[in-house]
Amino acid sequence: MSQKRDFYDVLGVQRNASQDEIKKAYRKLALQHHPDRNQGDDEAEAKFKEAAEAYDVLGDAEKRPQYDQFGHAAFSQGGVGGAGRFTNLEDIFSAFGDIFGAGGGGGGIFGDLFGGGARRSRGPARGRDLKIVLDLTLEEIDEGVERTISLKQHDHCKACEGSGALPGTSRVTCATCGGRGQVHQSQGFFTMATTCPACRGAGQTLESPCETCHGSGKEVSKKDITIRVPGGIEEGMRIRVEGAGDAGDPGGPRGDLYCVIRERDHKMFQRSGPDVMTEIPFSFGQLALGDKVEIPTLRGRVEMSIPSGTQSGKVFRLRGQGLPHVQASGRGDQLVRVFIEVPKKVTREQRELLEEFERLESEKPGAKSFFDKIASYFGG
Repeated sequence: MSQKRDFYDVLGVQRNASQDEIKKAYRKLALQHHPDRNQGDDEAEAKFKEAAEAYDVLGDAEKRPQYDQFGHAAFSQGGVGGAGRFTNLEDIFSAFGDIFGAGGGGGGIFGDLFGGGARRSRGPARGRDLKIVLDLTLEEIDEGVERTISLKQHDHCKACEGSGALPGTSRVTCATCGGRGQVHQSQGFFTMATTCPACRGAGQTLESPCETCHGSGKEVSKKDITIRVPGGIEEGMRIRVEGAGDAGDPGGPRGDLYCVIRERDHKMFQRSGPDVMTEIPFSFGQLALGDKVEIPTLRGRVEMSIPSGTQSGKVFRLRGQGLPHVQASGRGDQLVRVFIEVPKKVTREQRELLEEFERLESEKPGAKSFFDKIASYFGG
């Protein structure tokens, strides 16, 4: 498939479908195109992978809004997002353990239909993905940053090199399933194959577990990881650091690390995509007579002209003073909303001048009273 289809079309659901409807649609397609049901059918396997990629995005409450806003472009550059991460079928079974079974190896819904743990024969299981939250200021998002974090991971046990067996010993063939990873049960005319409960589909058991990892083959380690955050990244987007997750089974690939972006509130600026907005107070005289002022931006101050007769609430646009476009070149704009700052106290001289101004305004030809203006506003 040279061009990706719309993920909603892939799953056959409406854009306002609930998460439960999306999951049900994926389960139906996965059953229909499952490789064990369509052995040797390359087209069915391609559709199986396509459905998994669609569900990976639409079934995720954080990825789905990104896809709704940016489409496939939300996941096409710099590892942002994380779609298209399935390089083989084992990745799919590992990622969706809740649908394919607790172990990701074909149990659960597919275990009863397609032979349970037989799926493990495709190769060592991939390591678990990890997720963290990165809190960023608007200034950091504007510039793009590198963050070094200290992360706890599961690595292969050094004592047993990940085998789980006591050094000097090895795994032995499972006595329950004879090394097949499955047990068969007859029910009338049917024979059901399920994952072996003794070895959990591995086909082997530990005679003498490693004393360091107690047979798990994993131990916790601490590692510093540098994360490169592109400028302009948005709240809820995810950065994928390939291979920074937990170790897999011996010979299997590591999982990935997903960094979810969270923006800190800014005391002056509000964000809308690549644009930023700020509100600046002015005196009545500045708006009435016009002025040249310096406006704070994320990268310093720039001069802005206020024309005479500017109304309170007017929004000015400073081109190119916003945030970088995360998926393209260039920057957004800064929107400046002006409003009149009314002094809480006035001097006697100021009061006299304001009263004189009000008198002159009321004497202008065609001047309307306050109540006439209100009546005009409501169509009276």
